[in-house]
Amino acid sequence: MTISAATVHEIPVIAAPEDIDGLGHVNNIVYVRWIQEAAIAHWNILATAQEQEEIAWVVRRHEIDYHRSAVEGDRITLRTWVGVASRTMFERHTEIIRTQDGQLLAKARTLWCPIDAKTGRVKRVVPELRNRVSVPGELQD
Repeated sequence: MTISAATVHEIPVIAAPEDIDGLGHVNNIVYVRWIQEAAIAHWNILATAQEQEEIAWVVRRHEIDYHRSAVEGDRITLRTWVGVASRTMFERHTEIIRTQDGQLLAKARTLWCPIDAKTGRVKRVVPELRNRVSVPGELQD
């Protein structure tokens, strides 16, 4: 079975006591951590072992819209997929959903830049990989 970028990847998490801030809900930084965890897990499914060794990712931009709060014990579904890409930038979408009632808690669009895992320099992604792990369209650098 070929897994493509169009595949939506889901990860279940539970809001833990350490995720809660002084206002009694999940802290915004936890949402960022969940977005990163979902992206890494999805990349590990999409990429070959060699690609995982050669390519690392850094964030160029996060856009997050917060809709509702999560509280301790909430069961959460992290839903992520890859959007369009260029040679040096990939768009990723993530939805954070409260599993119990299906409520959208947050929605994110992140721009990721591939780097050479050994040198840390920006790495251009070959068309074959870009076509396999992103949807059609061209992201402007």
